[in-house]
Amino acid sequence: MQGDRKQMTPFAIAGVQMHVAALQSNVEGMRHRLDVLMQRFPWTQMVLFSELAPYGPLHQYAQPFPNEALEIFQADARRHGVWLIPGSMFEKTEDGRIYNTSVVINPEGEIIRKYRKMFPFKPYEQDISSGTDFCVFDVPEVGRFGLSICYDIWFPETTRQLTSQGVEVLLHPVLTGTTDRDAEIAIARATAAQFQCYVIDVNGLAAGGVGKSLVVDPTATVLHQSAGQEDMFPIEVDLDMVRRQRETGLKGLGQVLKSFRDREADFPVYNRASGTDAYLHTLGALEVPTQGSRAGVNMADPRSALGTDISPGQVLDNVPIFKAKTGTD
Repeated sequence: MQGDRKQMTPFAIAGVQMHVAALQSNVEGMRHRLDVLMQRFPWTQMVLFSELAPYGPLHQYAQPFPNEALEIFQADARRHGVWLIPGSMFEKTEDGRIYNTSVVINPEGEIIRKYRKMFPFKPYEQDISSGTDFCVFDVPEVGRFGLSICYDIWFPETTRQLTSQGVEVLLHPVLTGTTDRDAEIAIARATAAQFQCYVIDVNGLAAGGVGKSLVVDPTATVLHQSAGQEDMFPIEVDLDMVRRQRETGLKGLGQVLKSFRDREADFPVYNRASGTDAYLHTLGALEVPTQGSRAGVNMADPRSALGTDISPGQVLDNVPIFKAKTGTD
């Protein structure tokens, strides 16, 4: 009956792609753009800025937490009545460590979550420490959201953990100003399809990246992609689309989350004591390449590196990489 039909669950999320300076604060610029956004699109309910937008990409501008900028953003979220994720900033702790840290501010101006990037862009960010806690939060009467930062998305285990906890929208601030941005865009689309979720991927400009921010729905369809100029892009997402697809599959096809839940196989590579990651330990140090580097050139293939170069048809019981544990073993 029509009266029993479930209504869609819409929610308006806006990304802000803006120029980011490296040598001065961008806080006031962010506030100005937030004011303009809310004047133009007052129906916006959540706003996401790019990675390291407030103070730029140099960790000498790391801030203690809490700090004045966060207090300002809290007041702005309260004034506009929106959820606000003001990108991230380098956080300096009392013991001298530096993290790439983001916060989630609710419409009452309260910081409800703090997230430290799990995968700093090493070896280029050797001085940045890694976080270990995931970020999941609920928007009442809407749905469940998760947060990851830039390079985190290159490791599907991060999104696997979030979506296994029910995350339906992945908020993903990035700072990518390098030639791998197109690869990152492909990963964002693949992530949406693999984990049947929305991906809101917001990059910066100038010292904050090369732009090309995008919003991807659970079918891997790009709902919006920015170019190389400033952009504000409010998009209304439908969380019922996520829930429907997780039950019936992408376009009625792959039911990925349920297939993973019902899997027969475990993955011994995640047990660091299993020995199945032996090949990884034959690779060199995680370091920035030098001029004229020949790292990897004429390197032994995996079979030779592991001492398991076997003839066709021969089976070795002591090759852990070829052995797996299944639920029926």
